[in-house]
Amino acid sequence: MSDSPAGRLQALFEGHRLTPTQRRIAHCMVRRAADAPFLSSVELAELAGVSQPSVTRFAVALGFDGYPALRRHLREVAPPERPAAAAGEDAGHNEYQQAVLAEIENLRHLAGLLADPAPVERAGRLLAGSRPLLVLGLRAASSQARGFAYFAAKVHPDVRLLDEGGSMLTDRIDAAVRAGATALLCFALPRHPREVVDALEYARAAGLTVVTVAESAFAPVAAHSDLLIPAAVGTGLAFDTACAPMLLGRVLLEAMADELPDAQARLEQFDAKAAERGLFVE
Repeated sequence: MSDSPAGRLQALFEGHRLTPTQRRIAHCMVRRAADAPFLSSVELAELAGVSQPSVTRFAVALGFDGYPALRRHLREVAPPERPAAAAGEDAGHNEYQQAVLAEIENLRHLAGLLADPAPVERAGRLLAGSRPLLVLGLRAASSQARGFAYFAAKVHPDVRLLDEGGSMLTDRIDAAVRAGATALLCFALPRHPREVVDALEYARAAGLTVVTVAESAFAPVAAHSDLLIPAAVGTGLAFDTACAPMLLGRVLLEAMADELPDAQARLEQFDAKAAERGLFVE
């Protein structure tokens, strides 16, 4: 996505040491990449849920004299005209509709990211080649990890789900490494549990390659991931919505299955046994 406004913004932010508040601003700007060059510091602060001085400090942290200088730079690399569907123009919709529309925008953002399939294809090779394959997701991300592991087990010979924390987590990582595991797939969603960060750090120290699905390339787990593919979450309701991370998980399943030569045979075998057992209602 390097040629898109979001890709250029992400490239601008990467490599800088950002505080959690500054990562929040960066994430907001990537999500609203088309609008970002036209937002005032006050508008950006409101969208990101931070203070206006935080926006100024963010611009300085990126090496600019202040936010106006950052905005001038963004206008040089962004489309010259503000898109029609600018921030705040969905005011005619109720809060539930706005939440759905925000998720649709997250999916559009993901579609733009997938215009370059190389990261997903690399992830598919890593996941397919790991025997066993570890899938980690705690708290809010546990359902994403469980869903991936459920389907992955139909085509991958050995999938091990890690959806509970505690002292046993590192024991299970150690056991998988001893069994030959080479990769771990992590679903990481806000709010990020500290034990997820600790688990990823431990996994990499144990020699595992970490592939992560997170809401942003600026998530706290990024520093402990070998390959991070972002998929934004919706924040318009009391509890975050994760349609894009779920869809990205299915895309990774497809990429992994493409790398497993016996994936189709395994699926056909499962279907045959399911029919024998009358497992599903016709």
